[in-house]
Amino acid sequence: MILITTIAVIARIISNPLGNVFQKKLTQNGKHPLVINFITYLLLALTSLFFIRGIDFGNLSGSFWIYSLLGGIAGAIGNGFLVKALESGDLSVLGPVNAYKSVVGLIAGIFILKEIPGIWGLAGMLLIIGGSYFVLDTLEERFSWALLKRKDIQYRLWAMILTAIEAVFIKNVIIESNPVIAFISWCVFGTVFSLVLLGINRVSLYGAWRTLTLSDGGNFGLLILCMGIMQLTTNYVLANMPVAYGLALFQLSTIVSIFLGYSIFQETAIGRKLFGAIIMIAGSTLIIFFS
Repeated sequence: MILITTIAVIARIISNPLGNVFQKKLTQNGKHPLVINFITYLLLALTSLFFIRGIDFGNLSGSFWIYSLLGGIAGAIGNGFLVKALESGDLSVLGPVNAYKSVVGLIAGIFILKEIPGIWGLAGMLLIIGGSYFVLDTLEERFSWALLKRKDIQYRLWAMILTAIEAVFIKNVIIESNPVIAFISWCVFGTVFSLVLLGINRVSLYGAWRTLTLSDGGNFGLLILCMGIMQLTTNYVLANMPVAYGLALFQLSTIVSIFLGYSIFQETAIGRKLFGAIIMIAGSTLIIFFS
């Protein structure tokens, strides 16, 4: 069980920032963030149909549907904010900002799931947050309240808060069913509410389809693969450990984000960002060995 969970954590750590790369490439090619969000959920929903056979949805509890609904709303809006943040922000900065998700998950987990973290879990999360200081301090505004005036940071913070809350709802969906059914629920409800977001913002889906190129198709294909792996492994990990600890471990993807931002998008201040990331690894190590 420990080995499988470890493999799932590693797969999740790698797949998430890789998915961010393809999201950023699509925005650089002129694709609207909400269109990217919808197409991603839609293709994943179609893929999830392969898992439906043998599942009796009629026997699922009312709580399952309520948490699925709430998770779909939080996830669709949160992922929309994430793609919007990637449109103009640096991958190597927006990744570390996500470190605060474990704190949001901790607070939500305490009140909704009654998951009380131990002293080592708290210490690990504090180290993760402390390490993010060195990464954010590389920006022009440095580690200050002025950061909150940046649109990319604002979008990333909203994405972080909403997807952390989403993780708590997903945990409840898993408790009421299993990781595979929770994955199907995530795909379908995410599709529905990302389509609603398109309508609210009056974004033309037909116009977006007409501008798709072969290169876009390749990026979407790789994005779907990364997001599918990311969510399946997320569900498995959340099924086997508290939400706050799982979210904290996922922040190791910061390292991958920094390297990808440097190697693909030529982002700068790699040394200071890596130093902050090492501190975050120390925090995650505490969680791994003492949770």
